[in-house]
Amino acid sequence: MKPPTFRTKISILALAALTLLGGSLWSYPGASPALAGMSAQKAAKSPAVSPGKGNAQQAFPESAPVPVSEALSQRVAEYHIDVKLDPETATLKGAETVTWNHPGRKPVSDLYFHLYPNAFESRNTTFMKESGGELRSDKMPDNGFGSMTLTDVRTSEGTSLIQRVQYVQPDDGNINDRTLVKLHLPEPVNGGESVTLKLQFEVKLPKVFARMGIAGNFVMAGQWFPKISVYEPVGTRGVTQEGWNLHQYHGTSEFYSDFGIYNVTIAVPPEYTVAATGFPVKTAKLKQNQKIYQFYADDVHDFAWAASPDFVVTEEAFSTPEVPGVRIKLYLDPLHKDLKERYFQAAKAALSAFSKWYGPYPYSTLSIVVPPKDANGAGGMEYPTLITAFGASESSPDTSLERTVVHEIGHQYFYGMLASNEFEEAWLDESFTSYAEDRLMEQEYGVMANLPIQASLVTSPQALTLETWKYSGADAYTQNVYLRGKLVLKDIERQVGTKTMDAILSTYANKYRFRHPTTRDFQKVVENVTKKSWQNYFDLYIYDGGAPDFSIDDIQMRTKENAGTGQGYESIVKVSNRGSHYANVPIKFTFSDGHTVERVWNGDNKNTAFQLISSSPLLSAEIDPQHTLLLENKHINNFRLAEIKPDTLSRWTLTLSKLLETVLGTLVW
Repeated sequence: MKPPTFRTKISILALAALTLLGGSLWSYPGASPALAGMSAQKAAKSPAVSPGKGNAQQAFPESAPVPVSEALSQRVAEYHIDVKLDPETATLKGAETVTWNHPGRKPVSDLYFHLYPNAFESRNTTFMKESGGELRSDKMPDNGFGSMTLTDVRTSEGTSLIQRVQYVQPDDGNINDRTLVKLHLPEPVNGGESVTLKLQFEVKLPKVFARMGIAGNFVMAGQWFPKISVYEPVGTRGVTQEGWNLHQYHGTSEFYSDFGIYNVTIAVPPEYTVAATGFPVKTAKLKQNQKIYQFYADDVHDFAWAASPDFVVTEEAFSTPEVPGVRIKLYLDPLHKDLKERYFQAAKAALSAFSKWYGPYPYSTLSIVVPPKDANGAGGMEYPTLITAFGASESSPDTSLERTVVHEIGHQYFYGMLASNEFEEAWLDESFTSYAEDRLMEQEYGVMANLPIQASLVTSPQALTLETWKYSGADAYTQNVYLRGKLVLKDIERQVGTKTMDAILSTYANKYRFRHPTTRDFQKVVENVTKKSWQNYFDLYIYDGGAPDFSIDDIQMRTKENAGTGQGYESIVKVSNRGSHYANVPIKFTFSDGHTVERVWNGDNKNTAFQLISSSPLLSAEIDPQHTLLLENKHINNFRLAEIKPDTLSRWTLTLSKLLETVLGTLVW
C-alpha cells in the first residue's frame, strides 16, 4: 500500500533541503479436479439436528467446475461466494460456503472471522478512533459509514449457528468494535479434519476513503466478505503453542490471511464491468437484468474486485524467461484512457525485474484498476493479482503513476507470496517493497530516492517489529514501517555489497514463497548468506528503534614548530556517538589550504579523539560527509568549524566563497 503522507509537517525542511541539494522528496508515494489437493482432509462430524426455521434464504453457492492447478501453497481455506451488487442502495448481498482445513493438531472448538467493513459503522470503532476517520490524506466523507451483517450461519447439514456468534476485541476491549467474530462449533474439529460452514451476509458499503467502498458509480470491494482468521500450528512464524492469531482492524493495520482457493460469482447491473482477483472462468452473461461474472483464484490469501460502468478496458499478453505468461489487464478511469502505455510499461518492467530478482510471477493475470478522482482512497492498494493505482486526478501525472504501479506490483511478492503478518510485522511487506521500488525506479526511470533527506524525516525511530497500533501515532508508523525499515535494508546493502544483498533477498523470497515468514526468518537468511552473526545489529536497529547520533564535540588546535619545516599545527578532534553503536564511521578533515584528510572510526567506544599534524590550520571536521550512514537522523552536530584566529585566517587567505560553500553544504543536516 502506498504510505500516508506527512510531507506537510516537514515542508519547510524539505524545501530547504531540496533547494540546497538539488534532490527530490517523492510521495509514496465447487468440487472440481482443482480441489483434489484438499481431499486428503477429513470432514469433521456435525450433529444430526434439523435445520432451524427462519426467513427465506439466499441460495448458497455450490461447488462449480474450475481449472486444475498444482498446489503451490498449503490451501487452508476454500471459499465459494455468490455476491450481488446493488449500486442504488450501495449494498452487497452475499452467500458464502467456506471450508477450513485444520492445519494443526489440537481440537478446535471455535472459529474466528474478520468482518472488516464493521470498522466503518460508527465513530467509536477501533479503526475510526485510532485513525480519526482519515487514512493517508483521504478523509471519510459526510455520512460515509458502512457495515457488515451476518444474516445466517449454518453447518453444511443446515444447523443454524447464528445464535453462537460473539464479537470479540482481543486487542483493546472496545465493545463498539465488531471487526472480529467468534463462532462456537457444535463439535470440535480435530487436526487434519475440515469443517464447512454456510454464511449469508450483507454489506453496506462505506463511502470510499480507506481502501473499500463506493464513490459515485465506482465500487471497490476489498476486505468485503467474512474471512476466516489464521490458525498457526507450532513452527508457523516461530510460534511454540498453536492457536489463532487474532486482531481487530486498526487505524494503521492491514491484513493477514491463509492461502486457499476462491471461486466467486459476482452479479452487477448490465452496464457494469468487473475487475477481480484471479481470472474469469467463463464469459460474463446477462441473466435477469444482471451481468454475471465468475472468477477463480488459487494459492492466494484474499480476493478483491472493483466495478464501474465507466472503465476503459484494455489488456496485453506479456512474457519473459522469468515470466512464463501473464495477461496484464487495465481498467482505466476515462481521464487516463490515453495513458495505457505508461501503465503497461511500468507493469512489464516490474514483473520482469521482480521475477528475476525474487522468483517467477506464478499467476496468469495481473489487473490494474485506476479509480476516479473521488475514489482516491481506494487507490495505491495491493490485492492478490489485482492492484489499484492513484485516483485519476489529472490527465498527465508525473512519475508517481509509475512509482505507484511498481510499488503495488512489488507487493505481489512482499505480502502476496511472502504472506507476512501485516498486523504484527508490517515492515516485512512495506519496507521490502519500498526497497524494491526504489531500485526499479532508478533502473527504469532514472529517478533516485534522496535517502539522506528521507533519513532526516525519521524523527521517532522505533522497533520495526511492533504491532502497528503500538507505534506512537500514524506518523511514527509511517516513518518506521515505510522509511526506516527500507533504510535498514539499504544499510545492510552498504555493509555487504549489492551482489550479496541481491543473494540475501533472492534467497529469502524463494525460500519463504507461499509461506508466512517473520523477521527472524529474514535474519537467519542474512546470517546464512553472509556466514556471520547479525544478532547485535538486529537487536539494535530492527528489534529496537536504535539510531546512531554522531557528534564532533570539540576541536583544539595549537601551533607547533617543526624542525626544518617551520611552523606547523597540531589538532585534537574529539568525536562521540550519543546513540546506538555503529562501526566504520567516515570522518573528513578539511584544512585551510584546501587539502583534506579522511579517517574511519571503528565506533568501538562511545568517544574517541583524532590527532592531526599539518602544515596549515584545520578548518573543519565532518562526520559522514557523503551522507552514507542512513540510520542517523540527527546531522546537525556532525560538522564543526575550528576556531581560527583572525590573523591566521588572513595569513591563509580563506575566501568567503569557500567558507560559505562549506557551511551551506552542512545546513541540511
